[in-house]
Amino acid sequence: MKQQKQLKRRQFFKNSLFGLSGMSVLAGSGCTNREDSENIIRMGITSRPRMLDPRKATDALSSRINRLIYRQLIDFDEQFLPVPDLATWEVLSPIHYRFTLQEQPPFHNGLPMSAHDVVATYQSILDPGFGSAHRGSLKGIQKVMAINAQQVDFILSKEDALFVGRLVIGILPASLMESGHLFQEEPIGNGASLFVSLTEQKLVLQRLNDQVSLEFLPVKDATVRVLKLQKGELDIIQNDLSPELVQYCEKQPNLTVQWFKGTNFGYIGFNFEDILLAQPALRQAIAHGIDRQAIVNAMFNGHARLAGGLLVPEHWCGTADIPAYEYNPQKAKQLLTQVKIPNDLIKKNDQNQTIIELSYKISNDPTRIRLATIYQSQLKKIGIHLNIQSYDWGTFYSDIKQGRFQLYSLAWVGIKSPDIFQYAFDSEAVPPNGANRGRYRDDRADELIRAAGKTPSLVEQAKLYRQLQHRLQETLAILPLWYESQYSVMRSNLTGYRLYSDGRLDGLLQVKKQVVSV
Repeated sequence: MKQQKQLKRRQFFKNSLFGLSGMSVLAGSGCTNREDSENIIRMGITSRPRMLDPRKATDALSSRINRLIYRQLIDFDEQFLPVPDLATWEVLSPIHYRFTLQEQPPFHNGLPMSAHDVVATYQSILDPGFGSAHRGSLKGIQKVMAINAQQVDFILSKEDALFVGRLVIGILPASLMESGHLFQEEPIGNGASLFVSLTEQKLVLQRLNDQVSLEFLPVKDATVRVLKLQKGELDIIQNDLSPELVQYCEKQPNLTVQWFKGTNFGYIGFNFEDILLAQPALRQAIAHGIDRQAIVNAMFNGHARLAGGLLVPEHWCGTADIPAYEYNPQKAKQLLTQVKIPNDLIKKNDQNQTIIELSYKISNDPTRIRLATIYQSQLKKIGIHLNIQSYDWGTFYSDIKQGRFQLYSLAWVGIKSPDIFQYAFDSEAVPPNGANRGRYRDDRADELIRAAGKTPSLVEQAKLYRQLQHRLQETLAILPLWYESQYSVMRSNLTGYRLYSDGRLDGLLQVKKQVVSV
């Protein structure tokens, strides 16, 4: 019975894809959905946003939508250096920063904005009882106070050269926070878009400059999202499609696919407490045994860049000269001969050759499963047998945080600040104290991380972080894979949509739609 359901499901999606061509003819003929309007732009998303209170939002989708509703003190330029958004700043001392509001746009409920709202927002995050996930990155704030209606002072407990880049939380009205308003249910900010409604079926915002409605419709299945795009029930999709679906969309006359280089960093993680993977020779063998460029060409159609460090080379402390582990199966086989295998872990293949068995945990995302099977095939050629274990996201992520893995794969999304290195690689940042999930410990890496954190000069910081990235690559703290490109798939009547390297959705604030009915 279960097999019959699976076969029917596969046949449905197969038929759906074949049927898309016929639908594109109808869409291209000028006919439109009766509900279609140039004043409504519908974006297909994978799920509902989890948290529309920026003080508690941690997932990428919620954070990107919150940018449309709320304004923040600072933003980042193309080199990921902090630049003013609502406020400029001056450093009065290494632990004393003064921010001056250059703009004070009113909140969407008509209340005026002032420095007191900034203070209340950050004080709530610092309150342990509130439970903000951002409290950890802001714990260095000793005091925040309003000097007047336009100026706010932050006093730190110790010097932090990266402090300004931490102030990216959307500002909320103080009076509503005091009254216990539930921002996650009814967000009220002062950004370019006004919250209208949120149901299981869709989230609706409205652009303030032209009253255009932005509708976010959760459609879990990627194939169904494409079907809805073809039929005109959606106007745009950004990311989260399989490579085959993107290639299919590129061939459709009524759809437009747009690409932009991205910063999302894919990697394979190692468990350094595992008796096999703690050995550098095995990690190096894996690195030399995976043909990353061939995978980029085949799976991503070339729309990804091979990665050396976690930060892209154009980042202010990124580096393009990190030595790569080139694809070299012969070298990988030689390295495997150096791996010491305990007797109880020795395995033999049919030719009585010693092989190394490793488990590899991933989510049940179809694209990630396909990538895993490619790694499995490539590593088999050098004598490593990869046992692929895929789980639902919750189970998978829990196992990774708990260290219940040998190998796993994840991606860092939208990283801008180099303090990610302390969070992900410091020996004291093992969960729950950070995201050092592989239990990586290296004295030299710790030394560089801590030295960079105490250095007030960004120039000197950049030097230290570049040295650190070389050290992480030398010791293979993780195996860098690639930076995946950002892409959008739109109906051809949309114009003016802009993509950003970090995947933000700010392009929705400018995009226009032309509707022609017959």
